[in-house]
Amino acid sequence: MADLATDTRPEPLGGGRYRLALSDEWSFRHPSGGVLTTVAPRAAALELGEPELRVRSATTLFTSVIEAGPVECAVRVLRRGNAAAQVHVNVSAGGASEPGVDVVATFGRDLGSTYSFTDVTPPFVAAPGECPPLDAPTPIGRRFLPPIFRNVETRLALGHLWWETGWEPGPARLARWMRYRTPQRLASGTLDPLCVPPLVDTMPPSAIQRLGPGFTPFVAPSLDLTVHFLTPPASDWLLVDTHTRWVGEGYGSADVHVWDESRMLVAFGTQMWLFRKVPPGVGLG
Repeated sequence: MADLATDTRPEPLGGGRYRLALSDEWSFRHPSGGVLTTVAPRAAALELGEPELRVRSATTLFTSVIEAGPVECAVRVLRRGNAAAQVHVNVSAGGASEPGVDVVATFGRDLGSTYSFTDVTPPFVAAPGECPPLDAPTPIGRRFLPPIFRNVETRLALGHLWWETGWEPGPARLARWMRYRTPQRLASGTLDPLCVPPLVDTMPPSAIQRLGPGFTPFVAPSLDLTVHFLTPPASDWLLVDTHTRWVGEGYGSADVHVWDESRMLVAFGTQMWLFRKVPPGVGLG
């Protein structure tokens, strides 16, 4: 199995520039926008060189497609303050003239606080081991799985199997337990927060829960992706609860809450995407 930590680790070149080889193992049709949203903060953290500055948020604009292969990161520290630092990262295909992907990330120290609460509750779902796997064969055979999902164990916690028939449409909400097949643990033994963006970048299928089993298949290229990194995850299994709040004019808008097995909120994300017809010869998972 591919290792996200290894495959998203940039090599410093000096002068705020970094490079890596982006593996096709982390692709849907192209490398996942969530994986690119992991690459950029890794490069930014290396440029900052202060481990006590932890990534707090990252917003990514997808201005052109980046294919698997050589990738370059150009990092610019916008501001470094006592509490927080803001960093801009441009990620582009090696040698390409296209702008690629732009990421603005905020890093912050643990300031401590007398205030602490979470004003949202997780859905009531079964434990991962009690939920059906989404990579198992179906009655008509094994369905197509994008490469990224071969590296992530996925179990359905809330919603319908969208490739099947005979179910009624309902709220545009889909929750899945997800766990990397290669554990993403830091040296401290805790789960790496930067393994979260690829899981956050899985919102469009929640729209199918509202469209129903007769929906016209589509692909959903991302326009943007924002991830807020909250409490560091305490378990390998993460509950990714996605909700499409609006669809219209060829666009979709959704959000996601990510919980660990102790029902701790570890991340929040939002995204807007385009609805596109499925190109000939492209399978859907």
